Formats: sequence, C-alpha cells, structure tokens
Amino acid sequence: MQFIPISQKQAHESSTPATQLPLTRRSLLKGSGVLMGTLAAGSTLALLAPSTAWALELKQLSQVEGNTLLQMGRVLFPHAKLPDAVYALLAKDLDGRAAADPEKAKMLQAGIQNLDHLAGGSFLKASKQRRLEAVKAMEGQDFFNTVRGQCVTSLYDNEMAFAVFGYEGSAWEKGGYLLRGFQDLKWLPAPSAEASPAPYLG
Repeated sequence: MQFIPISQKQAHESSTPATQLPLTRRSLLKGSGVLMGTLAAGSTLALLAPSTAWALELKQLSQVEGNTLLQMGRVLFPHAKLPDAVYALLAKDLDGRAAADPEKAKMLQAGIQNLDHLAGGSFLKASKQRRLEAVKAMEGQDFFNTVRGQCVTSLYDNEMAFAVFGYEGSAWEKGGYLLRGFQDLKWLPAPSAEASPAPYLG
C-alpha cells in the first residue's frame, strides 16, 4: 500500500487551488511518530486525492500522543464530514510547536497525560461521553487553551477542509463573488423576483 503524506506547509497555503489537495506520494516516512488512516471511499477528499491512504509524520510527539490530540480536536470541533486526515493537521501543528520549544513539549505531554487520567486511563479508549467530560474538566488550563486555539487554524485554514465544506477560496482576484455563485443559495427556496432583483452591472 502506498501512503500519501500530508504536507503541512502546503496544507496552509491558501494559494493552492481547492482541487489540488496538499497530498503528495512518498513511500517511506520517518519521525518520532506517524499518524495513518484512510479516506472514506466516495468521499469528497477520496475523489480528489491520488490515494485513499494517508500518513503524517511527527517529530516530537509519539503516535499515541498525536492521536490523542487528533481525537481531542474532534471533541472540541466535531464535524462528521471532516476525515481524520484534516484533524491530523492539528496534531502536526502542535507537534511542530513542541519540537521548537521544549517547555511547550512538556506542557503538551503533561496535558495529554492528564487527559488520559481524567478519561479513566486512556483517552483513546474512552467512550465519547467520557472524552467530552475529560476535555471539559481541563477547560481554562493552558493545555486546553493551546489546543483549542490551534484548532481554529489547523482545521479550517487548509485546502482539504475547503474541499469538504465547498469553499472555493479567495474570489477578489477572480472578479468577486457577485457573478460567481453569490446568489446560488441551493439549500433555500428561490426568492421572488421582487425580493431578489437582478444585479446592476453598470
């Protein structure tokens, strides 16, 4: 099986077209830990990616620690449509911060240990309710705030999330949104002509 490593640098480059996912082929990964998974067959990302198998390497955190952060991200920002490959970016970003700052690494690893303790021994093996309770119990702590704050960028500012949510990226350099779907509200009933007059084009 050939994995598609997720490139963190490309994952946060907004100039990459939404149909060119930040995934590239490579057969071998090295690192302190490696997160791996598969994309659901028939899903948006599976249709766009060159392979359904993905992998992401960690430099400081272990595989278990990375997976714990991944699952904590799911508790904080649950999205059924987002695959683990997107939540893995959270672990990758936090791993990068840990690799750059020993104190940050200690804080994250201590937080993960506390999360396991609150979940009854293993956050990864705990039920959804137990995970939620463990995360809530850490609210306000530096670890909680760090992970939650990183979620905003890691989960939403990347091309994979854009593809899943249907966001086509910046439009100003393409002439704006007015004639590129601004009024295409397909999830709502069509408004009357009086309520939605044709745009003035000058």
